[in-house]
Amino acid sequence: MRTVLARKMGGCRVLGRVLGSWRRRPEIHAARKAAGFGTEARHQQQPRGSSKRSRLLENQSFPGLLQPENLSREQLIDVLRASVLDQKGKPGELTLLSVLPELSQSLGLEEKELQVVRASGKETSGLVLLSSCPQTASRLQKFFTYSQRAQRPIATYWAVTDGIPVPSEGKIQAALKLEHIEGVDLVVPVKSPSRKDILEGVKRTLSYYRVVATGSGCALVQLQPLTAFPSQLQVHMVLQLCPVLGDHKYSARVSTVLGQRFLLPAESTTSQRQVLDEALIRRLHLTPSQAAQLPLHLHLHCLHLPGARPKDTSSELLAPLPPYFSRTLQYLGLHQQ
Repeated sequence: MRTVLARKMGGCRVLGRVLGSWRRRPEIHAARKAAGFGTEARHQQQPRGSSKRSRLLENQSFPGLLQPENLSREQLIDVLRASVLDQKGKPGELTLLSVLPELSQSLGLEEKELQVVRASGKETSGLVLLSSCPQTASRLQKFFTYSQRAQRPIATYWAVTDGIPVPSEGKIQAALKLEHIEGVDLVVPVKSPSRKDILEGVKRTLSYYRVVATGSGCALVQLQPLTAFPSQLQVHMVLQLCPVLGDHKYSARVSTVLGQRFLLPAESTTSQRQVLDEALIRRLHLTPSQAAQLPLHLHLHCLHLPGARPKDTSSELLAPLPPYFSRTLQYLGLHQQ
């Protein structure tokens, strides 16, 4: 895969990833984001002779999965061009926002400040879009808002699901809210929300989905959210009784009795490691302990950006799949058409 966006936009050039290498250009900057990149980092000694890149990226079970416990602040600056971490976090934690000034300096942007234009969730792999130009960032945000109101998808995700959605394509609509359950913030569906519920933070959400390939009881699914809410796509797939592979937060809401799947009450179901069928674990070439650490297979693959002029067609910014994601597709026989 390659990034096809490498053009001027409103007088500002963009960064594109072409044929495996990043090419830096002023004003807009995109980076691939590897799943599992957390908010904290600690110093840890490494064996002599190991390279910096292998220390940061090597994961025998899941190639391409970053290991945040091996990162120092300085090492984070070095790898942010290719991978970034969750932009939010508690005070004092190492986050994307906390290192943006140093990242700006390492990119040679001098006095310009980077800001996050678009980013997916902490556990999701894929694209992160940064900008050092306030006017361009504002224009992009207006484009995203206008597209959302016109119900035109601007983001496309790939997901591997445990189960095959039926029907094979459609839309998922659900009212969602954030709720603090046993010390954890979780997203729960709300049936028939009232006007009061909406005023108190309940949001009506919408996603389009399409099954691209099936195999071994799993599916490769294209997802296009039309609204933005935390964990929206994960919860939507749970409502389809097909949790995303590696979803250790919401998959426990789907239970099975006599081969039939059904939903458990979200308010009374706590997060736990995803339970996979033994045959599926073998097909993935994993041990049970490795399956308990399976990363979330949800990848922000494509972002639509406005053209240089109002009448120009939009451009696509693409991010290749992480190695562990591609390996899962191979093991399950999920081939993109």
